[in-house]
Amino acid sequence: MASLKVPASVPPPYEDAEQLHKAFEGWGTNEGLIISILAHRNAAQRNLIRKVYAEAYGQDLLKDLDKELSSDFERAVLLWTLDPAERDAYLANEATKRFTSSNWVLMEIACTRSSHDLFKVRQAYHARYKKSLEEDVAHHTTGDFRKLLVPLVSAFRYEGEEVNTMLAKSEAKILHEKISAKAYSDEEIIRILTTRSKAQLNATLNHYNNAFGNAINKNLKEEADNDFLKLLRATIKCLTYPEKYFEKLLRLSIKKLGTDERALTRVVTTRAEVDMERIKEEYHRRNSVTLDRDIAGDTSGDYERMLLALIGHGDA
Repeated sequence: MASLKVPASVPPPYEDAEQLHKAFEGWGTNEGLIISILAHRNAAQRNLIRKVYAEAYGQDLLKDLDKELSSDFERAVLLWTLDPAERDAYLANEATKRFTSSNWVLMEIACTRSSHDLFKVRQAYHARYKKSLEEDVAHHTTGDFRKLLVPLVSAFRYEGEEVNTMLAKSEAKILHEKISAKAYSDEEIIRILTTRSKAQLNATLNHYNNAFGNAINKNLKEEADNDFLKLLRATIKCLTYPEKYFEKLLRLSIKKLGTDERALTRVVTTRAEVDMERIKEEYHRRNSVTLDRDIAGDTSGDYERMLLALIGHGDA
């Protein structure tokens, strides 16, 4: 369930496009007007606004936003305005670049999107960068990270709820044997995590817990400083309890010394239309304070107003 509040009667896209064009005119940009429109339109409506804007003014709305806005507010607005598949393709490409490289962002996109959505990300990546996502991930990663990430971004998992209980038991046993032997990047572990449906994985991991007396991630914590193991644990969390993964990411981005605005912006813009309500519930349960209160306490100005609008607590 999405938390994004779309007004009951949304103006036609040509009116939104006209208002946005007005927001850029004169001496200063009307940031409040931009938030009041874009933060309250869903993906299909934002796409229509971009199309109508280009037809009416012969300009790309994203380029005009880029020209008029700045800093964290600019990034939040631009990421939000992109179509979800375009946005993920952009974030994935950024995650393969030298100064913004992130195995975590690649894993996050691969594991928390549906098979169909991930397929659309690969299509958008291909169209925009004239290369495949798999090609860039393979080129910019090495060793165990490459072994895990390439099949993750290539996956097209079955999305149904059907589960094979015998398979869950046998694969739980395989996982336990490999982890006990510290063979963390064994091809069998990689195969199970990168090919099985999320329902099947949940069944396997539940059986692992019941049969061996420990959650799999607890057994993977023995080598605390191993970066590959950290990514492997996060992969399992993203595939099984994404709201817990995103809650922790938000908590760390807000609570640590100096806000990690990139992570905060990414989570809010990519999850606002997906599972933000569940993430907010998990955040409140884990921290005894609401997410909007922590965001308000840690950000300011137009950036704060944009984020609060996206998580469903901003002004209409």
